[in-house]
Amino acid sequence: MKQKIYLETTMFNFPFVPDKPGYTELKADTGKVFALIKEGKYEPYTSLYALEELKDTEQMERRENMLNLVDEYGITILPADSRAEQLAALYIAEGAVPPGYPEDATHIATTALYELDFIVSLNFEHIAREWTLRKVDTVNIREGLKRIGIYRPSEVLKL
Repeated sequence: MKQKIYLETTMFNFPFVPDKPGYTELKADTGKVFALIKEGKYEPYTSLYALEELKDTEQMERRENMLNLVDEYGITILPADSRAEQLAALYIAEGAVPPGYPEDATHIATTALYELDFIVSLNFEHIAREWTLRKVDTVNIREGLKRIGIYRPSEVLKL
């Protein structure tokens, strides 16, 4: 059975970031994750929360390119859900995600509520970090939710 993965906003952004030192490998790993999706290894999901963030991109061409990835890779869009927002608030209260970043907590909450296997993110400050995973696990176990993985693209390539 295919693993179900949630693509957080940064995954749509990174294929189109300018080439800068330190970004080359991240862009390549992101492209490889998308290639695995195209090959059928993963069942991809994102949410209306992610799409709203993408739609806020000021550069029209870049915004369109990012949004086109949803159709190109057959990514299922999960609806906004008040339960995800409530769970996100718990993550913030537990210190998994800083208070000023409810969108980041909502991406993780959506992954958990829809019982996806893991979230893939290049947000190393608030999502793809060990501290966040431990705190999210604590909340999810307490709330009777499935444990989820939180991975960087490079980690997905090793699964």
